[in-house]
Amino acid sequence: MGRTLAQKILKEHMIEGVESPGTEIAIRMDHTLTQDATGTMAYLQFEAMGLDRVKAERSVSFIDHNMLQSDFKNADDHRYLQSIAKRYGIILSKAGNGICHQVFLERFSTPGKTLIGSDSHTPTAGGIGQIAIGAGGLDVAVAMAGGAFKLKYPKIMGIKLTGALPDWVSGKDIILEILRRIDVKGGRGYILEYFGPALATLSVPDRATVTNMGTETGCTTSIFPSDENTKRFMEAMGRGEQWVEMKADDDAQYDEMMEIDLSALVPLASKPHSPGTVVPISELQGMKVDQVCIGSCTNSSFRDLMIVAQTVKGKRLHEDISATISPGSRTIIREMVRTGAYADLVEAGFRMLESGCGPCIGMGLAPRSGAVSVRTFNRNFKGRSGTKDADAYLVSPEVAAATALKGVMADPRELGEYRKIEEPTSYLVDNNLFIYPLPEEEALKVEIVRGPNIKPLPDFPKLPASQEGEVLIKVGDNITTDHIMPAGAKILPLRSNIPAISEYVFSQVDEDFPGRAKEKGGGFIIGGDNYGQGSSREHAALAPKFLGVKSVVVKSFARIHRANLINFGIMPLTFKDLADFDRLDQGDDLLLDLSDLSGEMTLEVRNKGISIPLVHDLSPREIDVIREGGTLNYTRKSIS
Repeated sequence: MGRTLAQKILKEHMIEGVESPGTEIAIRMDHTLTQDATGTMAYLQFEAMGLDRVKAERSVSFIDHNMLQSDFKNADDHRYLQSIAKRYGIILSKAGNGICHQVFLERFSTPGKTLIGSDSHTPTAGGIGQIAIGAGGLDVAVAMAGGAFKLKYPKIMGIKLTGALPDWVSGKDIILEILRRIDVKGGRGYILEYFGPALATLSVPDRATVTNMGTETGCTTSIFPSDENTKRFMEAMGRGEQWVEMKADDDAQYDEMMEIDLSALVPLASKPHSPGTVVPISELQGMKVDQVCIGSCTNSSFRDLMIVAQTVKGKRLHEDISATISPGSRTIIREMVRTGAYADLVEAGFRMLESGCGPCIGMGLAPRSGAVSVRTFNRNFKGRSGTKDADAYLVSPEVAAATALKGVMADPRELGEYRKIEEPTSYLVDNNLFIYPLPEEEALKVEIVRGPNIKPLPDFPKLPASQEGEVLIKVGDNITTDHIMPAGAKILPLRSNIPAISEYVFSQVDEDFPGRAKEKGGGFIIGGDNYGQGSSREHAALAPKFLGVKSVVVKSFARIHRANLINFGIMPLTFKDLADFDRLDQGDDLLLDLSDLSGEMTLEVRNKGISIPLVHDLSPREIDVIREGGTLNYTRKSIS
């Protein structure tokens, strides 16, 4: 029996384990990626390992999230990241160079290689045929140190694409259609692998949009084959010599199949407040809109911005609309300037932002109170825009452009003639804001520069024989890491200061949580299904741990957050009987025996006189990590 593309790459990189879905494997990571919102903590953790240089084949540090410099914190952290890069042999992409996933796709992604990134949308590189996985910063630090990445061997969901996209329908609508079918947890435990005759019609930017937002299904990663379209893109970026054909065997078998006829797709939108709440744009047509934001790592490519520029050329945006453009990279800006498209966007009335994440991560451009914001982004969680009562809709660049012109949610198919965008045969590549590694002998002399906001890593003890305490909070299904540890212009600058950032844990849900956790001496979190979906930010585990959270008991976990809990020594437990979720309340007094982690465990609810059976799916290695108090302690012990 033949192999899928994902299986081929995993087999080539597998260090430990067997190819059996659900069992733990260890794979070698060729490349690592960090961004500044998660990278500062990752590099603090890497420093703690005591090595002189990164051991990965290529490590790239991007500054793209926290570029709003309202005080010293972000600027100081950027200086720290630059000194770290020089000291340890890391490529640095400076602020303004572009969004990490778009820039990595353009300059570094390689078919057949593996990539681990401290950002959940790292699978963007799957659009070029690379196994690219988002993870917590500590997992990335371990990979930079030459350690393997541990994960459960995934199932493979084959997605066969047939037909061809109609006019005014694009890659964003493909992934929105997949989310419409399987929602935000239907991809858990899977790699989404694309194949079929329609691939010949899809450019790498369209493919990257699909793999980027595939993260919202909960999947491990997504991947397209590397074919002639891939070759053309890499040649246009001046990297044709790095291209290699990568595809599944003709007789490959998939664990599950989905088929999408692209010719049947229509413009779609995700309604608030979940990427999985997808409807045809026709159901929203005519709805008054206040803001349109175009860009993000999902839709900031040359193709995406050109279709917008082409749509609005010679026209004026609706007077009631505030509209922004966030280009994906300086290379894209240069191409937009060369073609005249940049001027077309400016003349139409768009506010041109620098190349960075910006409004997608809540770093500026928050909409007015009660606003409707239409965005080409990948997430629309409540409050993520920076305005708690705003509604965010996720759409394609085509829908966004039509909406910006009309002032209401609009169907771009009503705009008339559609002109297909042709990718450049040679991009005006801009490498001016990269800083490349020094020779090792020079790097050893570099001094690490730390600002006053960078605090030492907390030191966590080993797992005790038992845990007791109250239920500090009880939450429902699909709780995101934005709920647990919000982002935005106020909180993200504290990412390298755990005591300070911990004051905002669950602030979107219960502002009293930090104070209650400290008053009670820590305790337990109870949650529903798909707990911890969304961003890879490990602060959603690290900050609760700092506040004394001992174990998290839920119906089910999202993959990355489960791994982050283990990394910081927090037990991730699930109900044996899901109905037992209803038997627990905030304030319940709990006792958990941790002397034996080999099987089923019992949670004693002392104030109610009941016992609740719990289970876990921890591997023997993960049990050892938990017992040591987390991955950093475990790694130090292993190295010593």
